Amino acid sequence: MVPARLLRRPWTAAGAALALALSLFVVVPASGSAMASGCRVDYTVNEWAGGYTAQVRITHTGPELSGWRLTWTYDGDRHVTSAWNATVTQTGHSVTAVNTAWNGALTSGGTVDFGLQGTWQAADSAPTDFALNGVSCGGDGTSPPTTPPTTPPPTTPPPTTPPPTTPPSASCGDAAVCEDFENQAGPAPAGNWRFTAPDCQGTGTAAVDTAVAHSGTRSLRLDGRAGYCNHAFVAATADLSSVGPVLHVRMWVRHTTALPAAHVTFVSMPDSSQGGKALRIGGQNGALQWNRESDDATLPAQSPVGVGLSRPMPTGSWQCLRFAIDTSAPGLDTWLDDEQVPGLHADGVPTQDVDGQWLSRTTPPRPTALRLGWESYGTGDDTLWFDDVVVGSSPVGC
Repeated sequence: MVPARLLRRPWTAAGAALALALSLFVVVPASGSAMASGCRVDYTVNEWAGGYTAQVRITHTGPELSGWRLTWTYDGDRHVTSAWNATVTQTGHSVTAVNTAWNGALTSGGTVDFGLQGTWQAADSAPTDFALNGVSCGGDGTSPPTTPPTTPPPTTPPPTTPPPTTPPSASCGDAAVCEDFENQAGPAPAGNWRFTAPDCQGTGTAAVDTAVAHSGTRSLRLDGRAGYCNHAFVAATADLSSVGPVLHVRMWVRHTTALPAAHVTFVSMPDSSQGGKALRIGGQNGALQWNRESDDATLPAQSPVGVGLSRPMPTGSWQCLRFAIDTSAPGLDTWLDDEQVPGLHADGVPTQDVDGQWLSRTTPPRPTALRLGWESYGTGDDTLWFDDVVVGSSPVGC
């Protein structure tokens, strides 16, 4: 019998055409494209039928701020449903974004970015009335106050894994796994890392590489091969079953080949809530995705819109991948080079084309171990490296 996962198909040409037809990408600066006295806002929207995401950048030219609040107005029926790197609330047409605890400081000439996701039905124009701490970004240059006004509580539940109170440190602290592979003396993984092929073993291989490293002189190299029975992973011996309640993972990854259209996995975590089946992060349709082995659910949904909210994995350079898994409630967040990926966010509130399928299972995950490697369910060879891997109960930055 052919495994169910092999029956999943990448987009058809018609699906790709639909994605092109429904996508819109524009950059709309606030009124006055030139730098206004006080601030400038660049509002970049990625839009499709019924939904959108927006990336917002504030460039501040006034005195240093210890906190900020940005307001604007939608003239249509846009409605914000979620946000990252800011707390965003909406009342009627009025929208307010307030800094998180870790990105409130804004120096003169400094910038800060945040993003949001929402819905719409009728066409409208981009906002033009941005104001920073009550002062128009096209205003008279009056210095904004250094402390933003108090804002009402969010109208939608915040993410279950909020940003830390300070930017996460890159140090390990009391992490359960803290590995730079510098203590690996031989060509094959040993000590705290062991080769494994969870389902069946083929021609995939693992080695300690002394020619390519993110830091130091060593990294973990996996030569992954296409085909279901070529699984090749290196597993940490550390028991992660008591790490939490939020399990934070940070790693540096270097891929040789772009993620294929077919489903692949490069991080696999045995999950006791699935009876030992794996919680996996990898790719499909050329973008990063989460996959749950027990029911083959994906995050985001494998639609043109859903995949458009994820990110491809750059090749030929080291990329910082980190994620936070809430083991006590439905909560999952993913960052690529410290940018939160909107399509890889689940907070228990269904978002169309993102986590509807993912939330079909309500039991929170409970990863018990970490495996790094390559698992292909069709086509897709890759050579990839891992380095500077940290797993613990506290976030670790890039």
